Amino acid sequence: MKTFVLLLLISISIPFFSISQEMSFEEYNPKSTLVVPGKVVKRAKYPFIDIHGHQYRMSTQDLSPVIAAMDTLNMQIMVNLSGRSGNHLKQAVENIKNNYPNRFVVFANIDFNGAGAPGWIEKTVTQLKEDVKQGARGLKVYKSLGMYSKDADGKRLAIDDVRLEPIWETCSELGIPVLIHAADPKPFWDEFNADNERWLELKTHPRRKRGANNPVPWEKIISEQHNMFKKHPKTTFINAHMGWFANDLGALGKLLDEIPNMNVGIAAIIAELGRQPRFAKAFFIKYQDRILFGKDSWKPEEFPTYFRVLETADEYFPYHKKYHAFWPMYGMDLPDEVLKKVYYKNALRIVPGLDESLFVD
Repeated sequence: MKTFVLLLLISISIPFFSISQEMSFEEYNPKSTLVVPGKVVKRAKYPFIDIHGHQYRMSTQDLSPVIAAMDTLNMQIMVNLSGRSGNHLKQAVENIKNNYPNRFVVFANIDFNGAGAPGWIEKTVTQLKEDVKQGARGLKVYKSLGMYSKDADGKRLAIDDVRLEPIWETCSELGIPVLIHAADPKPFWDEFNADNERWLELKTHPRRKRGANNPVPWEKIISEQHNMFKKHPKTTFINAHMGWFANDLGALGKLLDEIPNMNVGIAAIIAELGRQPRFAKAFFIKYQDRILFGKDSWKPEEFPTYFRVLETADEYFPYHKKYHAFWPMYGMDLPDEVLKKVYYKNALRIVPGLDESLFVD
């Protein structure tokens, strides 16, 4: 009888165990039972500048809904990095001027394909100067440079290609910063296995996965970028996404020490900072004059994660995307003066022509 009852219990329990074991990692998303002090921060403590914004239709779009959302967040200025060039940029500047003249600025963009062709650099530099004359406040360089852009011979165009040097020198002469995104997170080049910290992101977004040499190793692209920074010390660079070193702030600190004309933006890497609050806080205090606030994708509902990590001492609160970070966030509780520099003072110093009256110290 005892044997029968034991077998019966085992047979009943097996389906439950099997259901549990069959749950995928993508599906597993438990709600924390931890109860700790803290609350969502929906509005930044100080007015801020988003140095890494994207509005792809600014030449024609109604900007009032964007302004309404900006006001709820305490965002005073958005830097639209998708300004493009020529007539499109000119129309975007006119749209801003006619509606919200002190709340948006645009950066110009360059199509690097064809570099090295006869007359290409002269034409490109002339257009950049015209874009700045029309109102561009900086140059945004997309990750296509170093990864996808081809020169006139169809070869991969390196970031530090000597044929591009007149562009960086022109930015110095014009007094405008270059915000550059190079490569992607290093794990995108690593083996797609259980040891890859970005496994879930690569599983849900498989097009982001790269081979170890596709198009070249990650280290090569990053080193080209740093080499370019060093070769143009009079040009001000803003390294987007903390140069993909937010997970190694010790290494990033050494780079900042070696490259005084390099600054960093925090767009799309707040999850890295939120899991190392003490070390990150010390880093922000040490390099407080070199860090700028940015968000990247325009999703107003995601900004509170940034505010909470930067401003509070809250513990163990959720990130807004599971595939970026399956770990909880912790607040850095930055000092007010550091917050002000990250939120707006550094951008006011680096980007020309911003309306300082929007920021009362």
